Amino acid sequence: MISFGPVPSRRLGISLGINNIPTPKICSYSCIYCQVGVTKKHNIILQQFYKPEVIFKKVKKHLDSLDKNNKPDYLTFVANGEPTLDINLGESIERLKEFGIPIAVITNASLLNATEVRNNLCKADWVSLKVDSADEKVWRAINRPHILLDFNTYKENLFLFAKEYRGSLNTETMLVKDVNDNALQIQDTADLIKQIKPTTSYISIPTRPPALNWVNKPDEESLNQAYQIYLNAGINPEMILGYEGSNMGYTGNIIKDIVNICSVHPIREDAMQQLLIKDKADSRIVDYLINNHSIRKVEYNSTVYYIRQFQK
Repeated sequence: MISFGPVPSRRLGISLGINNIPTPKICSYSCIYCQVGVTKKHNIILQQFYKPEVIFKKVKKHLDSLDKNNKPDYLTFVANGEPTLDINLGESIERLKEFGIPIAVITNASLLNATEVRNNLCKADWVSLKVDSADEKVWRAINRPHILLDFNTYKENLFLFAKEYRGSLNTETMLVKDVNDNALQIQDTADLIKQIKPTTSYISIPTRPPALNWVNKPDEESLNQAYQIYLNAGINPEMILGYEGSNMGYTGNIIKDIVNICSVHPIREDAMQQLLIKDKADSRIVDYLINNHSIRKVEYNSTVYYIRQFQK
């Protein structure tokens, strides 16, 4: 299936997915947390997969089948592998612009050393770069890159692409328990990301069955700590915990408001009180959500926060 959805997306609103890499999985990484599974074909050589006209026709047919009230906010290249391995990615993006819908690409950023890859990505309106670690040893442990990929080259080309790109540039970091989630590692990653100057830096956790069954999500304290470290580094962080809600602000429905906001940003205790006042809600609702395992109370630098409790 080349196109799928539309699906709700924390990053992009309503997104129509485009899978430009055929099965079995072809990727330059074999990330330990990947929901698609272990990479079947480790590859870093650009090649042709689906022709741009085929992708265009499939997406057009899909869009034509949708109700006019269900049109996507973005067309998103999010493949069963690394989308930038597609040598025709740029041409496909240009063809799809005919629909007047912004184009997004989610990439692991490992192939930015290739001028053609950077040029292709520069045609997209929104790009997310994978930055899981600023340490080579951890990078190799968590992303398991192709043997010919070089860590310093990867970092240098993150900066090069950031200088060249004129759209909305974003990063995403997947935190894995006891792999890249301690404070020192997170600080180093934040320092690296700060140099890229992303619009938003997403912090995510494994929420679907990972490639390796020992992979676990970090605890809520670690995630809140990561959020605060990113914030203190001057980065605009946002969390992706796998809860695709809508209406991330005040709606008048206090339970929905608290759960949705906690899924993206930890709520400080004083902000929680303001939200309760706006919603004209009893403060006991917070205790109810804690006892119901919907949110959790954590502390960072002597400040109390409320964060979405992970599904067990």
